[in-house]
Amino acid sequence: MSSRSGSARDYETRDQSHGRSASPPVPELSETETGGLIFYHMDLYGSKERFDIFPEEPSGQGDRSLGDTRRESTLSSEKVQRSQEAGYDLEKEVAELAKMYGLDEDREKELELLGGHLEAAESRRPRARTEKAGSQVSIHNASKSSSPVKDQSQSTKQQVLPGEASQDEDQSKGRAEDEAESHTWSREGLSSGSILDEWGSQAASEEEEGADVFCSTCKIPIRAFDKLFGEHKDHEVSQLPSAVESEKEEIHKNMCKLEEQIAQMENFASHLEEIFITVEENFGRQEQNFEVHYNDAVQVLAQKYEEQLEALGEEKRQKLEALYGQLVSCGEHLDTCKELTDATQELYLENDKATFMKAAVTMVDRLEEFLKKEVDLELSTLPEFEERVIDFSEVEQLMNSINTIPAPCAPVINPQAPNAATGTSLRVCWGLFSDDTVQCYQLCYKPVSNERRSDEQAEHTLQVKETYCTITNLLPNTQYEFWVSALNASGISPPSERAVYVTAPSPPIIKSKKIRSCENAALVCWESRDINPVDSYMVELSKLTDEENGDVITESIVGIPNCEVLIHLQPTQSYRICVRALNLGGSSERSEPVLIHTTGTYFCLNEDTAHPLLAILDDGFTIACDQLENPECDLPVYDNSFTRCIGILGSLIPFPGKHYWEVEVEEDTEYRIGVAFENTPRHGYLGANNSSWCMRHIITPSRHKYEFLHSGMTPDIRITVPPRRIGILLDYENCRLSLFNADIAQHLYTFNSHFQQYVHPCFALETPGILRIHSGIAIPPWTALP
Repeated sequence: MSSRSGSARDYETRDQSHGRSASPPVPELSETETGGLIFYHMDLYGSKERFDIFPEEPSGQGDRSLGDTRRESTLSSEKVQRSQEAGYDLEKEVAELAKMYGLDEDREKELELLGGHLEAAESRRPRARTEKAGSQVSIHNASKSSSPVKDQSQSTKQQVLPGEASQDEDQSKGRAEDEAESHTWSREGLSSGSILDEWGSQAASEEEEGADVFCSTCKIPIRAFDKLFGEHKDHEVSQLPSAVESEKEEIHKNMCKLEEQIAQMENFASHLEEIFITVEENFGRQEQNFEVHYNDAVQVLAQKYEEQLEALGEEKRQKLEALYGQLVSCGEHLDTCKELTDATQELYLENDKATFMKAAVTMVDRLEEFLKKEVDLELSTLPEFEERVIDFSEVEQLMNSINTIPAPCAPVINPQAPNAATGTSLRVCWGLFSDDTVQCYQLCYKPVSNERRSDEQAEHTLQVKETYCTITNLLPNTQYEFWVSALNASGISPPSERAVYVTAPSPPIIKSKKIRSCENAALVCWESRDINPVDSYMVELSKLTDEENGDVITESIVGIPNCEVLIHLQPTQSYRICVRALNLGGSSERSEPVLIHTTGTYFCLNEDTAHPLLAILDDGFTIACDQLENPECDLPVYDNSFTRCIGILGSLIPFPGKHYWEVEVEEDTEYRIGVAFENTPRHGYLGANNSSWCMRHIITPSRHKYEFLHSGMTPDIRITVPPRRIGILLDYENCRLSLFNADIAQHLYTFNSHFQQYVHPCFALETPGILRIHSGIAIPPWTALP
């Protein structure tokens, strides 16, 4: 032990004599701390200078010369100087070592030391700190019994001590480690002080940082450190950006409410101003009326006149004072609303999140308190004056001959305004362009009829106080005639000019069975429920996705004159389509929606073309025939029905491009399937003329025979595998009609013909059986032909 300690002290003396300024100062050891171990400052174990602490040769060579030790110290000093000249990054090296040895994982446990648990934490894992290279306290045993580095993969950041091990070294290895451990924890005061200094500086730097979380309990922004160790430890917190967004949303809602209240108050203030003016006008009329009639009897009625005029003036004063007070209150309330709005907008533009959150809480409370106040929107007084009956016994005859109020003039009815009608209601407006006093209005209306006896239509009469009225329970898409008269105590005015209003149409009815579609278009048909014609139609489209429910209108097609429209769509999508009818009165409600899928070609069967023996099942795509004894039977036949061939046409496919559908057949059923023109003869067979192309299946005693007919001609083709599901590909652009065995993806035959017009799918049964038709199928890739 004496040789080891002497060697270590000699090394320390040589190192200090050369003045190694690049290395941190090495604390001097007391006599009780010696014993072959040297303790270095903890900051040395995160830098490259730590390599210079250990001698280049094995520590077991205790008889090294003083010159060798000096040369090693000189070389170490030169290495340190070269590392400083090369711009060595000490912090980067410390970070790499911390990451390599997992010191980042100890961060949470080190934070516990700040709470006064330093000794308890260190006592629970003392060996873990001595085993981690690059930790806060390291031990260097200068003697020969130092343990070698075990993991060669970690030696890239440490200098390995070369040397040969002996049996004596192996035996003394355990004792040296125990002794080193005891000296390490005896120096706990030094290392703990360094750790606390480092943590203290880090905590101070964190305090200088801005708040990054929001305390929902205290309603203030705080730092995350305060949540972990401060007074907000048990409070509910949230991220500052999310809290800002939440507060902004709350403020936005309150601002919307405030804007609604502002608009409401402005409208009410405007209404008050109008009433204010009306009171003035009514007063002027009343005063003028009294003056005109009382001048004829001024000598007799002078005293009564003054009394009536004074009473009328008092009533006016009371009304105006009440209205003025209410108007002032309304103005104050409106000013407060605008002031809150301006303050809220300024706060909303605040960029500093912490400042915003501090002010937002107060502003939200202020807004909520203000919005809780009830606003009186009722008139404090009515503009009408009290009826004053002039009745004097001494001048009874004179007063009875005086009309205090003249009969009003005829009102003027306004023409129909846009969007003033629904399918069952109309809003009618009129005006009175005179100073006459009016108690009420009499509104009359009746439906307009094109018949000669239009005057016999029932008339309806309503009495209203305002200059507008909404009439309900009307017929859709119907014209009505309106006229109005004004009434007061003296009588009724002449009627106004008559005005014609029209109600909005009824919602159309979409013919879902008539809809045809393909991958990029759809033909939608509907019918009107109104007797009278409408001006136009509007189609509204909503694209359906996983995120949307289809209620948002993505496209509108307007100005459609007829009851059908061809719509261009996107492939492999689903659409919800509604139709509205429009006239001068406005638009109708939406029709019942229909769903259209653009995954393939959709069509329906035309029942008007079906043979009487052919039945269409409930699904609308399965045809069946039970008997064939007398195909030319006496059953009722429509003008467009097949009479000889027990067949049916599908709806027209009016879209260019490719169209694909499949037909499921039974092996023991004879049938014909293909396409045909609209004018294909109904008294003939499919494929027997130049207006139809079809595949025919015949069962012979020897085999299943398949014919591909057009104009009665067929090629000689043998099919070995009877198809159970036949695919039909119609290609307008390449003038092809191809048929496939869909079960095995086998091409059967292709008609090459120039289709001069659009065609219908066609189907026929020649023996009892059924055919199941499948439309809306995407074109399979194996249908591609060279």
